[in-house]
Amino acid sequence: MDNNIQKDEQVIIAGLDTGQEDYDYSMTELAELAQANHMDVVQRVDQVIDRPNPATYFGTGKVAEIAEVAATNDATTIITNDELSPSQLRNLEEEVGCRILDRTALILEIFANRAQTKEAKLQVQIAELQYRLPRLQTSASQRLDQQTGGGSGFTNRGAGETKLEMDRRTIQHQISHLRHELADIDKSEATKRKQRAKSNIPTAALVGYTNAGKSTIMNGLVRRYGAVEDKTVFEKNMLFATLDTSVRRLTLPSKKDFLLSDTVGFVSKLPTNLVKSFRSTLAEAANADLLIQVIDYSDPHYEEMMHTTEQTLKQIGIENIPMINVFNKADKTEIEFPVLEGDDQVVISAKQPESLDLLVNVIRKHLFKDYVQVKLLLPFAEGQLVSYLNEHTNILNTEYRTDGTLLTVEMSPQEAQRFTKYEV
Repeated sequence: MDNNIQKDEQVIIAGLDTGQEDYDYSMTELAELAQANHMDVVQRVDQVIDRPNPATYFGTGKVAEIAEVAATNDATTIITNDELSPSQLRNLEEEVGCRILDRTALILEIFANRAQTKEAKLQVQIAELQYRLPRLQTSASQRLDQQTGGGSGFTNRGAGETKLEMDRRTIQHQISHLRHELADIDKSEATKRKQRAKSNIPTAALVGYTNAGKSTIMNGLVRRYGAVEDKTVFEKNMLFATLDTSVRRLTLPSKKDFLLSDTVGFVSKLPTNLVKSFRSTLAEAANADLLIQVIDYSDPHYEEMMHTTEQTLKQIGIENIPMINVFNKADKTEIEFPVLEGDDQVVISAKQPESLDLLVNVIRKHLFKDYVQVKLLLPFAEGQLVSYLNEHTNILNTEYRTDGTLLTVEMSPQEAQRFTKYEV
């Protein structure tokens, strides 16, 4: 046996059941988040209570129980299901004698570990610093030295208060610096989006809960409809496997092109600061012509996941964009697939070619619903236009006449305007 193999950190998850309907689901999700952060959940502790204890979040008796459970299981960290106030965090840590990690801090740790691009790293750093800012604390000796007298500036302040103020200013300066760096990247990405918009190519964005299968769908469609040189995106069966937005150009057999983006996944109680930081990353979704919400149909809580996705989109200002629902992972259920339900719902398995074809057909109907059929009579001298149309549009019929080539073509209204003089 290799003694150098590093074991996962042993943790306890703990939460307050104040009567919320989704409590058990959120605790199950908390355990999955801990596992995604390479932690071993050895015990779960619950307390049914009307409201959190303002000092320690849990009641006094439950705090003692948590400390005992931690000691019995050799746990080094307690993870709470809600975000704690600075005083609750400090008091609970002192009472239990273990590291306390609230749900927000846990998600921030996961994002920090997953971030790959400079943009994602900056976004996570900003959110982490914003989380830390109100939680700054001085040591016990410094707190004893704090003064409450009047005065301005640092004149009448104790050493502890002075250090605290300096720490705050340092973090605020860091946040400001990181935001400037992120703004430069945002400008570059915004320029790219404008260039794509000028091309009049419609866009679709995959959105949804983390680990619902967005990246699997993206890769399946890239392999079937992408260019040979297009790279697939990273996919793995874990929460927040990818944080970065990827955009790929897909070409359908009918010669229609569209851009597909894969965005960061959502989770319940996603930290507000993190959502704000990732607003620029989600700009692809905000500017899309169609949203494709991917749902894990095999998860018994899929309806709560849909609600979380829709609430998060609303929170970041993404509204009034047409959306189709893709109920994925049907192969893990007894439900028949692939199936189209109405005009905007499909039941599929992202790993099945027939499912991807059905999905693309639904996407096509939404993105290209304004396409028109026109008949064009092109003189033989305009052979280059015939070649162009054959390469870039969907030719439904070709007829050779004495006065030229008669084509029945399906194209966008913008493209059709270029050929109005050839219409018959």
